Amino acid sequence: MIEKFISNDDTLKKWRRFKSRKLAVISCWLIGIACFLSFTAEFWANSRPLFLKFDNTYYFPVFKEYHPSNFGDESSLVTNYREIEMDEDKGDFAIWPIVSWNPYESNKEVEAYPSEPTSENWMGTDDRGRDILTRLLYGLRYSISFAFLVWVITFITGTIIGGLMGYFGGRLDFWGQRIVEVLSTVPQFFLLIIIISIFKPTLVLLVFLSSLFGWISISYYVRGEYLKNRKKEFIEAARALGAGHARIFFKHLLPNSLSPIITFSPFVIAGNITSLASLDYLGFGLTPPTPSWGELLNQAQKHFTEGWWLAIYPSLALFLTLTMLSLIGEGVRDAMDPKD
Repeated sequence: MIEKFISNDDTLKKWRRFKSRKLAVISCWLIGIACFLSFTAEFWANSRPLFLKFDNTYYFPVFKEYHPSNFGDESSLVTNYREIEMDEDKGDFAIWPIVSWNPYESNKEVEAYPSEPTSENWMGTDDRGRDILTRLLYGLRYSISFAFLVWVITFITGTIIGGLMGYFGGRLDFWGQRIVEVLSTVPQFFLLIIIISIFKPTLVLLVFLSSLFGWISISYYVRGEYLKNRKKEFIEAARALGAGHARIFFKHLLPNSLSPIITFSPFVIAGNITSLASLDYLGFGLTPPTPSWGELLNQAQKHFTEGWWLAIYPSLALFLTLTMLSLIGEGVRDAMDPKD
């Protein structure tokens, strides 16, 4: 189906080479399914029913919060849907998600936290009684959102800065490279921790701080592509036809300099996921009680002897995600290889 929308012969060849890498294609599908489940997690893991019929009235708690008085409870301010007294003779019923826990809810029925996997908590609970499967599912959306946003910002910034240095050359390139070399010597991760320790960490702040230096590596490759392509015949022809700098930069040079951007993208996204997990593990990441894979690994260290599930399941989720992104990256790299 995609081939119908690809008219360029070279692009079509690259797409076919990528499709021939079965593991990369399978990984794409698995990552896509995992992201879909995570970003629609309210439908799969939630403490509110998807649909509720009560007293001949239909409710959709997954979309809207209802006052307890709608269900005959005048003493509460927040509806506990598990405690609603259903009258089957009137046809009352509820359709629950597959996992009936939200990521912030504790299971008060277990004797001690963390509790091992049971029929109610398939992967066990953390040290506050919250369902691990639910927190892994919700945590993926934060990991992917962080990784994707940092990737977009850093690659746009790196492409523009590296492209300008490579296209104009001369003094701009010389002084630009000196500035980049100085910035590349900064211990980025430690500086990130220091800045985060001063402010209250949020997803937006983490994305911004991680993007401050993340563009440096891609700028090197884009600069090299622009230096290589700026003297080629099609660029000289564009200049002869009166094309301006902006048109040459974005219309002619950029599409022919995308190879490093496309090739490194899966690996950079994987690296960003690891960075957020590391920050969360060290306590400098997302503010609790935000679902986080790194925070679960931090709990695993504290409860190493009595909570093996705290280490196994988050580690397995992180390992599988990074492995699939690496397989996609290898498939993209092979597809973009001009020697094939």
